[in-house]
Amino acid sequence: MKPVGAITRGTTNPNRLRRVDNFIAYRCGALLTEAARPLVIDLGYGATPVTAVELRSRLAAAVRSDVAVVGLEIDPVRVSGAQPFADPPWLEFRRGGFELAGLAPVVVRAFNVLRQYAEDEVAAAWRAMTATGALLIEGTCDELGRIATWAVVEDGVPTTLTLSARLPTLEHPAVFAERLPKALIHHNVPGHPVHELLRALGRAWETEATPFGPRQRWTATVRRLRDEGRPVLDGPARWRLGELTVPWP
Repeated sequence: MKPVGAITRGTTNPNRLRRVDNFIAYRCGALLTEAARPLVIDLGYGATPVTAVELRSRLAAAVRSDVAVVGLEIDPVRVSGAQPFADPPWLEFRRGGFELAGLAPVVVRAFNVLRQYAEDEVAAAWRAMTATGALLIEGTCDELGRIATWAVVEDGVPTTLTLSARLPTLEHPAVFAERLPKALIHHNVPGHPVHELLRALGRAWETEATPFGPRQRWTATVRRLRDEGRPVLDGPARWRLGELTVPWP
């Protein structure tokens, strides 16, 4: 199939996507465990295949040992360069884009891919990547993976938004504004829900200053948001990891 999409910048680093990988194991573990063929696609893995290799290793350890990961890239040079890291049938690298190379995965991870597209192209990309029933995890992060945000998308429709930070290096939740998913980044202005969420998160963070460390401060911050009536999902076990998940609406 002819790949659909454009070549990304390809920037990547080891452990850059560790935070979202752990979320995938948590959020998609049951789906993968129950699947007849637990296939995951890493779309747009970049100039080196390190994040696809790490995804396969983490899911095999945390979910089930026979999880298969296929890394897709539009650039044939990147696909060729990744072949020494392949371990068929558990880890493969192929040429493909939003059409998913004709595969029918259970989960698709597309990170730092849609950031280079126009906002009005996002919905079509979401629909394409979930057309066969896959659950899509789509988002963006900084170069070291210390700040990340992502959406869970089902049938082309976003259902949740997650903000995730490495807490020892988090100075203020305002930094999430720079790394929002493409569908939201231009809506971080007064009158829009994501702007109000980030403002409330910042106020809670400033209120919950504590001498007991960043993990305790973040947990108290998220609990304050929930107590204020925000529809915070999950619980303290996820909050302590530096996560905040809310329904997309």
